[in-house]
Amino acid sequence: MAQADLDESASRLLGTPRAGGILVVADHASNRVPRDIDLGIDPALLDQHIAVDIGVAQIAEHMVRPGTAAWLGNVSRLVCDYNREPGAPGMMPEVSDGYAIAGNVLSDEARNARVERFFRPYHNGLAALLREHRPALILSLHSFTPGLATCDSPRPWHVGVLYNRDERTAHLALDWLRGRDLIVGDQQPYSGKLLNASMNRHAEAGGIPYISIEIRQDLISDEEGQARWAALMAAMCETVAGQLSDPSGYPATAPDEI
Repeated sequence: MAQADLDESASRLLGTPRAGGILVVADHASNRVPRDIDLGIDPALLDQHIAVDIGVAQIAEHMVRPGTAAWLGNVSRLVCDYNREPGAPGMMPEVSDGYAIAGNVLSDEARNARVERFFRPYHNGLAALLREHRPALILSLHSFTPGLATCDSPRPWHVGVLYNRDERTAHLALDWLRGRDLIVGDQQPYSGKLLNASMNRHAEAGGIPYISIEIRQDLISDEEGQARWAALMAAMCETVAGQLSDPSGYPATAPDEI
């Protein structure tokens, strides 16, 4: 893909997807803001957690190898948050962790235009990829800030596992992580029962086993941490995929376009 096309794309695909392999999905992997969109914020905020899941793009890049590919969001979550239900207020947040996002005070027409430009291509592209190359396991990769500006409670977990209905795969991942001298959150720092839109749509609706992971951002803010956690995630996925004794028991469907 030419650089100009990549700059306009809603997503990036790294590696070669393979049926029966691992697919890493990172909805918030980019802080890119297209040139024709003005969010009305200090540009320094684009390097903070409100704009991007710090470290996840680099982890995904480290994980790509034969049998493992990655599907990455290619715009900031402030432009369009892919891990939301269509029409949810947080899809284009007007306030994020106490910061006003003036450029997201939009008319219905402008909001719909962003949905058509970013949200639908991202999710329709992922749905098509899953139909063509159904993986054995999806790793939904996110990161979280050690502390919110609007909340005094610290977040001590090194890593959290989120899930909705697919508790089987989540608990295999929880067991593996707890054996690695880590502080592991079960439905922490928040619950997948409440925030699981992308995996609800693409994994649970399609019957594909998945692990939804949140890694604390101070652990993956540099190359050393990113490489370490990429190795951990790859080993975890390999183990869990092997433990899923009958993946053919999941229905072989995938979501339609939205």
